[in-house]
Amino acid sequence: MSDVEEAVTRAHHGEWARVVAALTRRFGDLDIAEEAAAEAFATAVERWPADGVPPNPGAWLTTTATRKAIDRIRRENKRDDKQKEARMLDDALPEPLGAIDDDRLRLIFTCCHPALAMETRVALTLRMVGGLTMPEIARAFLVAESTMGQRITRAKAKIKAARIPYRVPSAADLPARVSGVLAVLFLVFNEGYLATGPGTDPVRHDLTAEAIRLTRLIRALLPDDGEVTGLLALMLLVEARRSARVSAGGELVALDEQDRGAWDAELIAEGHRLVRERLAAAAAGVAPGRYQILAAINAVHTSARDIRDTDWAQIRALYDQLVRVDPSPMSALNRAIAVAELDGPEVALAAVDRLEDKLAGYHAYHATRADLLRRLGRSGQARAAYDKAIDLAGNTAETASLTRRRDRLR
Repeated sequence: MSDVEEAVTRAHHGEWARVVAALTRRFGDLDIAEEAAAEAFATAVERWPADGVPPNPGAWLTTTATRKAIDRIRRENKRDDKQKEARMLDDALPEPLGAIDDDRLRLIFTCCHPALAMETRVALTLRMVGGLTMPEIARAFLVAESTMGQRITRAKAKIKAARIPYRVPSAADLPARVSGVLAVLFLVFNEGYLATGPGTDPVRHDLTAEAIRLTRLIRALLPDDGEVTGLLALMLLVEARRSARVSAGGELVALDEQDRGAWDAELIAEGHRLVRERLAAAAAGVAPGRYQILAAINAVHTSARDIRDTDWAQIRALYDQLVRVDPSPMSALNRAIAVAELDGPEVALAAVDRLEDKLAGYHAYHATRADLLRRLGRSGQARAAYDKAIDLAGNTAETASLTRRRDRLR
């Protein structure tokens, strides 16, 4: 990849949401914002090799995208009232839109409006804020690209028809709206943490960084919301391990094999501080939610200097608490990993096998089974489980890791 191609890729990762958000604020139309942003990046691919990368790529892209949007509006309004067109093209004065003036935060609240179905909110946010392509989003949802395209098109049309406002909700409305936004941000973070597309980087730092940035802004709006704090702590403790998660050879590195000296000590310290803050609230009688418990689990992991120092009993106790709060099959699957460390792989395998009906299409289920079968010496069954996990995994680094573990079986 040439230096210019790398510059375009970096700009896309770093500036896509900023450009789309700026255009959405100005023109009030997600379709116009997305298409103009895409045209601006296409123009960059054509122009930058000849003209050079501009000193401020984000400003260049925003200016170019704005011109593209104005051109489109002029074409579509040829027969309309010229005064109306002129008002639309003028720079609108920003309205007072909340305590924090951030276009991307307003964009995510627009994409996560409760009028939209949850999976539609996630898909629209991945597209408009994360800049994922339609094939990447379709793979994440295990649906056809055309189906996902239709969902996103309908969502944008609904936002336009219902005149869903482009703003951070008022203080009175925030608590009711924030849980849906947190769910979407967590999924955006997860897409960055372990990208689903086989043609993308296995770890998308641009997505994890943006999810963390937006969660910090929401915490500034709701400093006393335990789940906002919990989600931020969880993201920080997971992000702290990023540099140790993929080997030089491109393989995903499991937690027990990671170089803990490469973990980000500052992020871990901040995450632990936030977890302690929520533990104090729990001691005062405030029951923790899902994100707070997950953050506490990750705090235990990141407190151990060596995998052998991990307090598995505490982790299982936390998973017991999580299963009561969030009785999902994924919570039960992750709990089984702690059970294996305390009660042995055979007990854990029995627990995992009970989840087959709900998780048979999920690669992590088969990868967990494969590891437990390997530990029990059942190599043939382990190999078959690894094969199934490899077939279902989309992340290139994870596929490489699963393949190596399978091939090491005797």
